Amino acid sequence: MEILPVCVALATIFVWCALAGRLERTGLTAPIVFVAAGFVLVEVFDPHDLGLEPELVKLIAEVTLVWILFGDASGVRWREFRRDLGTYWRLLGIGLPLTMALGTGVALVVLGLDPWPALLVGAALAPTDAALGASVMSNQRVPGRVRSALNVESGLNDGIATPIVLVAIAGTAAAEGITGVESPGRAVLSLVVGVAGGALIGGLGAWATKRARDLGWLRDKLDGVAVLALALLAYAGALLIDGNGFVAAFVAGLVFGNVAGRRQEEEVTFVEQSGNLASMISWLVFGALAVPVIVERWSWSVLACVALSLTVVRMLPVLVSLLGAGFDRYSVAFIGWFGPRGLASVIFALLALEGLGDAGQEVVAVISLTVLVSVVVHGFSARPLSTRFPEVSRTA
Repeated sequence: MEILPVCVALATIFVWCALAGRLERTGLTAPIVFVAAGFVLVEVFDPHDLGLEPELVKLIAEVTLVWILFGDASGVRWREFRRDLGTYWRLLGIGLPLTMALGTGVALVVLGLDPWPALLVGAALAPTDAALGASVMSNQRVPGRVRSALNVESGLNDGIATPIVLVAIAGTAAAEGITGVESPGRAVLSLVVGVAGGALIGGLGAWATKRARDLGWLRDKLDGVAVLALALLAYAGALLIDGNGFVAAFVAGLVFGNVAGRRQEEEVTFVEQSGNLASMISWLVFGALAVPVIVERWSWSVLACVALSLTVVRMLPVLVSLLGAGFDRYSVAFIGWFGPRGLASVIFALLALEGLGDAGQEVVAVISLTVLVSVVVHGFSARPLSTRFPEVSRTA
């Protein structure tokens, strides 16, 4: 790996962090900046100079997803979750499966993919990422119930979609005769083991953290590091017993966030900050690796699939799931439109690219182009659409 591209990447991270507050007011987001930076890097430097070997890409993708899943899940409080459980159930229990099914159907019909790759497309593009429109989550003109729905949905849907994506990758590999990827049946079994392992590690970690804190043994400057290691331990521990590490990290975060007690939010902050750094690197890698795949594999059918994924595939299930939920029409339309595809889909694309090789090129192209378009259109539309809520809804 050459040192110059590394310096450029680090300088980009520093400049973005220093100027993020100002740049975000212009509509720019971290994904837009780092995807562009990654693409520029691969155009200016020889790809071999970037040192993006498959194993390194896989490591970056896996660590990023572990921290994101753990951090998102740890922020869900059962007490608060129960307040608007009906809305969350509608979005996650009805809307998300409908989105996956509709996305799979579009991939089957429009792209002519086989069932397993079609399911991979449908599942990988189902999760949303509210972080792509941070201005929405911080804008008080957006009704609190809408912001809460978007936040909880984006925090949980990637964890729900992860096992389906991994099973779809396994099924695609089996259909293509690719070795080194577990079978669909084995993948399902590993999910069960991952849930049990994650719950155990998350529960024990929460108990130990709370106990050490009460006894005064836990130093303030090390509590975040402890939780960061716990997230990775949930992942690695599940792998040790042949479980699914990603599901284990998600479940561990869910249990930890609800058991660890006071100061849990402060302790998870370091995980979230580390996840933010890893996310920036992942977006940069995405720009360097996935964007060239888009250039090589795009077609009118791919563009049609992208357009449908960002509109009908997202908005119709949201409309169906929120019927009778008490939202006004603009709020339903806003929630339906504001379904940006983000980091989870990027990680799924990188995992598919690493696991399936050439057999996953078309799938990766569809996922990557959808994310790329979403980064731009949702990033720039978030602020203006947020200001258009009717006056009566702003206090909702």
